[in-house]
Amino acid sequence: MRIALGADHRGFELGRQLSAMLCEAGHEVVAVGPRQAESGDDYPDRAREVCGAVLDGRAERGMVICGSGVGACVAANKIAGIRAGMCHDTYSAHQGVEHDDMNVLCLGALVIGSAAAGEVARAFVGAQFTGAARHLRRLKKVEALEGKAACGPAR
Repeated sequence: MRIALGADHRGFELGRQLSAMLCEAGHEVVAVGPRQAESGDDYPDRAREVCGAVLDGRAERGMVICGSGVGACVAANKIAGIRAGMCHDTYSAHQGVEHDDMNVLCLGALVIGSAAAGEVARAFVGAQFTGAARHLRRLKKVEALEGKAACGPAR
């Protein structure tokens, strides 16, 4: 699988470790962003680049790593067509793909260790969307939310 991977200055080292692990497992990593940690490197930039690679087909899925994972997830989910989830456990990582067609994994380098992050990444890339009717129904509802300015009761 081709995986776009990007990390800000807080997630850079974990990103480097995950990139090596993914390559060793036979995946192709499409690295985005600087090749060294830079203090002014911000997670919205990495999220934009990773998500762009997913949307334009250079990668099948993406991973964005920042300090907590929260900022990366917020930024990624601002991009139409992206379904990002912050996961620090294997169940959420595979279930997010299987049920929600999650295409970007967000991790917090200050929250999860490299061994656990590797397990989460393996669960994410090893999962497939089920395509079950209930999951497709929900996915259509999520996609309908893109670009909506206000929220209200479902109709």
